[in-house]
Amino acid sequence: MQNFDLAVCSLASGSRGNATYISDGNTAILIDAGLSGIELERRMISKGLSPENLNAIIVSHEHKDHIESAGILSRRYNLPIYTSSKTCKAIGTRLGKVFEYKSFECGAGFNINDLHIHPFSVSHDAHDTSGFTVCRNGSKFGIATDLGIVTAVVKEHLKGCQMLILEANHDVPMLMNGPYPWYLKQRVKGRTGHLSNEESGCLLKELAHEKLSHVILAHLSEKNNTPEKALSAVGMSMNGYKAQLLVARQDMPLDMVYIR
Repeated sequence: MQNFDLAVCSLASGSRGNATYISDGNTAILIDAGLSGIELERRMISKGLSPENLNAIIVSHEHKDHIESAGILSRRYNLPIYTSSKTCKAIGTRLGKVFEYKSFECGAGFNINDLHIHPFSVSHDAHDTSGFTVCRNGSKFGIATDLGIVTAVVKEHLKGCQMLILEANHDVPMLMNGPYPWYLKQRVKGRTGHLSNEESGCLLKELAHEKLSHVILAHLSEKNNTPEKALSAVGMSMNGYKAQLLVARQDMPLDMVYIR
């Protein structure tokens, strides 16, 4: 008999592709599918996960690094794609023919079997970007990446999670002194861009509690951040709580994390 409510695996995170696997042992979903179909399948199999056992793909927004193989996987495994109506419109025909689209609206929860998913709005330069919480049997997981500012809505929805995936995209001095052109630096640090290490740390300082077991720092810039800088900056915000801090990788999946 399994001894967990939710299992979470960050399959990829960064500007070249994002995908997160979540399962309660019976139902399995992907939040985003931003790698090629072959690579996403390879990474799942490397962690003992079967693409054939997926039940759905949930898409946070229409940028390529979140949707690249969503259409391929939908067709190959007869998977519904859940996304907001505005995001679906923004995607247009880029995914080709899909098995089925199912629409949600930010602020209104929905169920996929025994998983309860609640999408919420985040500030990013896409049409209707969503963060998510996933709940099962009292356990709560939250993910918020691709956001330029932390709003009251974000804080409210991520309260009480036992596990979090939070964006820690850039170190501000590295960004400002780095190779990006000025307009791109302004985009990254703007209100619809990405969270810095320090901003992620400030958010975690408000969210940390004694039952928070794991925090995965995600969407790190390969040019404007390092895992060491992210861990150091965010780690100072833990207020003495003992949650394990991890860094999601672009080049390989992390080990599975369990919420019990």
